[in-house]
Amino acid sequence: MKLFPLVLMGVIVLNSCEGELDNFGSQLVDGNASEGYDKAYSLIAYNVDNHDVQKVVTSQYDSVRIGAFNEDVFGGQKVSYITQLRLNTYNPDFGKNPVIDSVVLTLKPRYETATDSVKTTTTEDYVYPDGNVAAKKVVTTYPVRKYGKYKIGKDVAPLTIKVHEVMDFLGSPADSINTNKTFTLNTDKVLGSQAFNGTVNSVVITKDSDASELLNRAVSFRMKLDNAFFQDKIIAKQGNQVLKDAASFIRYFRGISISVEQNDGYLFSMAPNDAGITIYYKNDVTATDGTGNVTRTKQETTLNLGSSNVHLSQVIYSRAGSNYGGAMVKAVDIKNILNPITSDKFAPKLYMQGMGGSSIGIKIPQYTIDALKQKYKDDKIGIVSAKIRLYNDESWDNSYKKPSSLLVQEIIKDTVRFLPDMTTLSSAGYTLVKTTNLSTKEAYYDIGITASLKDIIEKNSKHDNFIINVGSYLSNSSTGALLGQTYNDRPYNPFRIVLKGIDENNINNIGHEIQKSKNAQLRIIYTKK
Repeated sequence: MKLFPLVLMGVIVLNSCEGELDNFGSQLVDGNASEGYDKAYSLIAYNVDNHDVQKVVTSQYDSVRIGAFNEDVFGGQKVSYITQLRLNTYNPDFGKNPVIDSVVLTLKPRYETATDSVKTTTTEDYVYPDGNVAAKKVVTTYPVRKYGKYKIGKDVAPLTIKVHEVMDFLGSPADSINTNKTFTLNTDKVLGSQAFNGTVNSVVITKDSDASELLNRAVSFRMKLDNAFFQDKIIAKQGNQVLKDAASFIRYFRGISISVEQNDGYLFSMAPNDAGITIYYKNDVTATDGTGNVTRTKQETTLNLGSSNVHLSQVIYSRAGSNYGGAMVKAVDIKNILNPITSDKFAPKLYMQGMGGSSIGIKIPQYTIDALKQKYKDDKIGIVSAKIRLYNDESWDNSYKKPSSLLVQEIIKDTVRFLPDMTTLSSAGYTLVKTTNLSTKEAYYDIGITASLKDIIEKNSKHDNFIINVGSYLSNSSTGALLGQTYNDRPYNPFRIVLKGIDENNINNIGHEIQKSKNAQLRIIYTKK
């Protein structure tokens, strides 16, 4: 019986309005309202220049990007993976006369698993080289998840992965680093270079005689690194202080950079903790049977690239000749975001890009606020639903995947928090962003701000600018709870989009009610007694 007025309210509004009612809206108004109205008002919209950089705490990275991508609207970007590395065991004993056979870097990019994208190759008459064992080899190949160009011309976009030594001390995982920070590399020595065709594979080798496994290698990309470098850098330093503890080692071997040679192609991602380096070597082992026989014995040791290390995606942009560069000339500098926004900053096209690229700013005009407050006073309106609607601009008409999630924050000095909607309405089925038609140029985004607008209209709360970024919030892997406003994937989120901003031909009417417009708008459903 207590829920009946709310259910009735939802039915009334849904039958009275053309717009879509948020699934929690009926919980926010009195149960005896009788009429529903769907209105749209134009908004103030502008670009925010972040200077192509973001300061990040490196321990927050649960993914990193590598690659290069260039397109006309946003320009080019190159992304390198910078990471520390540590010994798996300190003060190691490599034995007598240790000599490296090979050094292998293993990366585990995220890949597609759809059946039609997987290729399996079976070699029935394979001979396993260790002992010349008759065997069967099964290689399963998966395409890596890509953002950018799958092909350049008619050919698969080529990438060449290169590895260099980092000469700068990277610090602690708790430190903050700018995503565009320049690192000194040892360019005189390439530790590894290998063509990457955009696929990863697993390998299973079984004996013909009894089908027992000789090798089972998980899905990965493997490349050889320079034996001589690691022989001198690691093996030859046996007993030296630089290998005796982590603090000494990360100041001695400070890190590596994994990058691509090309300037165009695609970006791929991986979990940084999945990467690793294995050193395969042989040493002399003397028999214990009294014969004194010495045999060369296979050994291996690993270098850990996991969570204890500093790691980040270093992003370098090239904006020359892009549409983006011109748009940023009139953008609001992120350093001045708390200052009043003037009309010469309003933008007809809004550019949003992850990985330190631009944000957009949205402000509800004072004219709209005053009009709604008057309705609240005179007509006792109850706001059931309020959302910022942003349409894809027709100039962004391409096959690149559009962002499916956004980060939204009110710009309040010295305050970093979620929207009131995300906390107040978290138990009411609230969704911050709803997307429509993302695979087409008719795409649009609805950002739920019902609680925020109700506070402004009904409680005279201060109305602040909304800053919107491409990205997703990170959550606790055990509970699913969001970790916080600043815990998000923006530092490595590759997506970008151009949205419609203001109607520059009717700038004096910003804040007024509009009809059939695709410019940035506030859409509300309210009831009137």
